Amino acid sequence: MSRRSARPPVAAALLAAACLLAPPAVLAVWATHGIGDTGRYAATTAPLATDTGVREAIATAVTDDIMREIDVRPPLREPVHTYVHDAVRSFTGTDAFRSAWGTANLAAHDAVLRALREDGPRTAPVTLDLAPATRRLKERLVEDHVPFAERIPVAHTRITLLPADRLTAFRKGFHVLEFAGFWLPLATLACALAGIALAVSRRRAVIAVGLGTALGAALLALAVLVGRLLTLSGVPDDVPQPAAGAVYDALTETLRTVSWALLATGLAVAAAAWLTGHRTRRRTAPPQAPGAPAPLPAEPPAHTSV
Repeated sequence: MSRRSARPPVAAALLAAACLLAPPAVLAVWATHGIGDTGRYAATTAPLATDTGVREAIATAVTDDIMREIDVRPPLREPVHTYVHDAVRSFTGTDAFRSAWGTANLAAHDAVLRALREDGPRTAPVTLDLAPATRRLKERLVEDHVPFAERIPVAHTRITLLPADRLTAFRKGFHVLEFAGFWLPLATLACALAGIALAVSRRRAVIAVGLGTALGAALLALAVLVGRLLTLSGVPDDVPQPAAGAVYDALTETLRTVSWALLATGLAVAAAAWLTGHRTRRRTAPPQAPGAPAPLPAEPPAHTSV
């Protein structure tokens, strides 16, 4: 097989590889630099403090904790519950709550990242102590004269962020994502450029890359949507669906935006390449030959006299 005859299949393989690598490359970059970066994570989760579903879920949880600590007779329990819930719900709209929310999120994110990136064995789970946030919340509720707020227990309640028995698997997965977040975009770009360079028709190769990238972006956007449905169907019953949906939407907002932007870019590149080739063919087409003139009638032969 000659070099020229081998170029089309090699170019097609490289272009197909570029289109197949594009979605996982975007996913790896999002996980590494979006979720794995503390500053971007804080900016992503900060607006959740003003989300209606999240505020309602926190107000309900705090109210239930308060009601468990007080002894109210049944005739007064419902009015007291409503009053406490409204007071706590009002507190979730203050700057103090937003500050506590940001502090708790940063502490949780920092603990998880340190556990995933540190070397050496670890036998204990990764936990987050809620006592500092609970103490600030109690102080503010007492200042706002929320009834029974002084009875909120400030215990060193620790929630497990990463269980010890699965920490090794999480570390391996995180290291793979960090590796892929750097090399997959480079491999995708290299395959696309090499495939276009080896293609017999580079314009058609660019169109193929554009359409393939758009298709991969559409599948990625669909995967985000399916992932939301699966996530919400798998949350525990005590976790409100609106709050869980708000958290998922906030964490995947950048991924959704990049997916739609990649879809639009792929279609735009394919359309531009097609239009450029169409106009080029029209300019280089040979002019149509004019019709041949009709033949002149033959003159009659001259008769000479003898």
